[in-house]
Amino acid sequence: MIVGNGPVPDSAANEIASADCVIRFNDCRSYRPGERTDIVAVCNTGRPAKTMLGTSVPSALHPTILPTAWAAHPAVVEATGIWCVRNPAVFAALRAPLAITHPELDDFCDDETAGFEAFALAAGKAFRVLDAETQRFLETILASFSPAPYIVPSSGIVVIADILGAHPAADIALAGFAHVGWEGHPFAAEAQLVDRWIAEGRLRRLDAAPALSLAAGS
Repeated sequence: MIVGNGPVPDSAANEIASADCVIRFNDCRSYRPGERTDIVAVCNTGRPAKTMLGTSVPSALHPTILPTAWAAHPAVVEATGIWCVRNPAVFAALRAPLAITHPELDDFCDDETAGFEAFALAAGKAFRVLDAETQRFLETILASFSPAPYIVPSSGIVVIADILGAHPAADIALAGFAHVGWEGHPFAAEAQLVDRWIAEGRLRRLDAAPALSLAAGS
């Protein structure tokens, strides 16, 4: 069960609760009290990473965890694993071109992976960094939908692709994916790609398809 930060229908609650694994993202905005979370997938670069980590990483001055709002979130506390979605090698390579095309994103590629690893270790959680090839694969396949210029695929689509690759025969369900948000992600193309995977029987949604689905590319 991959749960995005968009609206999740009440009808999905039982299926989310009974899933073998529930993955949420960043600050787990769609979480409701008492719901399950097994993995929190995080944007481990730039401002989102810095905000989430804050003072939650142990240091010589503070050998115990000093929880930020993110670290104290019930979903993060319950999760047994932290996944870093943004592979450091991919984002290191982005730094130079972004300095030319998007100088305002001067901290976009700042790598906070070590901080999340330290947090996971101190909190007794498993830790993983997603493979760089997943994002490269997505950039290739998203090109077939002729997206407008974008910076990187969203964390949601990267995790979906990662799970599809690792568990091709699994029953993979989505909830909370509206495919809208920051203009640096190719959300219209991502919605079309998810629709393609659903049509192929590789995914299913627990909520209605987004309004900018296949028609968004026409």
